[in-house]
Amino acid sequence: MQTRQPEFPTTLQPTAQPTVELDRLGDQIAELSAHLEAATGTLLDLIRDFDTRGGWNIGFRSCAEWLAWRVGLDLGAARERVRVARALGTLPTLAEALARGELSYAKVRALTRIATPETEARLVAVGRAGTAAHVERIVRGWRRVDRRREAREAARQHVARALHVYRDEDGSVVLRGRLTPELGALFLRALDAARETLYQRRLASVPTTSDAALEAPTRPQQQADALALLAETALHHEINPGAPGERYQVVVHVDAAVLADPAQPGQSVLEEGSHVSAETSRRLACDASRVVMRHDENGRVTEVGARTRTIPPALRRALLHRDRSCRFPGCHVRVGEGHHVRHWAQGGPTTLSNLALLCRRHHRAVHEEGYRIEQLPDGELRFWRPDGRLLPDVPPTPALPADPVAALRAQHVAQGLQLHARTGLAGWLGERLDVGWAIDVLHPLASRAAR
Repeated sequence: MQTRQPEFPTTLQPTAQPTVELDRLGDQIAELSAHLEAATGTLLDLIRDFDTRGGWNIGFRSCAEWLAWRVGLDLGAARERVRVARALGTLPTLAEALARGELSYAKVRALTRIATPETEARLVAVGRAGTAAHVERIVRGWRRVDRRREAREAARQHVARALHVYRDEDGSVVLRGRLTPELGALFLRALDAARETLYQRRLASVPTTSDAALEAPTRPQQQADALALLAETALHHEINPGAPGERYQVVVHVDAAVLADPAQPGQSVLEEGSHVSAETSRRLACDASRVVMRHDENGRVTEVGARTRTIPPALRRALLHRDRSCRFPGCHVRVGEGHHVRHWAQGGPTTLSNLALLCRRHHRAVHEEGYRIEQLPDGELRFWRPDGRLLPDVPPTPALPADPVAALRAQHVAQGLQLHARTGLAGWLGERLDVGWAIDVLHPLASRAAR
């Protein structure tokens, strides 16, 4: 079989199209690109404000997760948008250059990896002078210099590692510690995985800031819940092979009357004596091991029943097979707890028709935060907010103008931006980039002797 090499012209051929017409087309592309870069600056401002105010904290593990769902971005691209948006909050010169269409998002994204308030002015000049490829090369060289300094910190970080744990006066456990970067990365990855399990997906049509009943856990609260899940997972797999897992179980003592009606008097305490709310006990009792103990009038134990599972393993498998993930609207967390729609302490049967799979976050919402579940005759579930409003399944679709480009131009004109075909044009004239010389000039700690 014979192959032929593609034929390329050896000299530039004049185009058949009028040069003026093609120049005009090129200017239109460049001008619209400047408008898009300026709009990207506004978008990043909005993302930073949304992230800071926790608008994504409605069941999603991060602002990037929310963006991937709400905007349709790839998760990696969404993480970069959030990172750049956060960085620009402390880099006003760089943010202004993007907002005016003078630097592309690609250049700004690279420069935010190394820029500080002290160096951003120099780096903005680099972005204006060079192409995106030049900026990337300078950023790589800059980071190599930074790594030398980081190496000197490694030994100090190793010596400084520590973890302090103590119990506060109210029974809460307080943690304070410091880990080396590699151990910290491992811990954060495990924490992220736990948070993703607990808060991966949840839809909301009304912003949390407009309805106090919809307020979700803050990021520190999510971190605390994730750490609890890590502890439970470790004990479930018997992290200490020499001791039975039973030794590490968390035990709650609760009176039968309290389980049936939280308003009734009675105990609801942990094994070591700390009080927990009656609704917390009801939530834990939905899907846990149960031991019935009878006491006489003096409080002495007279009878101890056999330990049983509230939801037997076979029924749990059927529940997981049916529900697949958390039933709360918009939540797709696959690891969950069995919830009795009508609590077993109130006579509700432990049957598949009376059970629903809920993730830890939303199981707590139903028991302790006032959310309510209604089961329809066909088995479908409706979830109601604490204020009595029905939770929708999907958010409304935003309305777009008939001509988005014209609307974007009009918005920028109203903001006083004068964007044209040469707004984002780099000052590069074709000369070779000397990365070493550039780093020596730009980096505060660089020197030729150190390379």
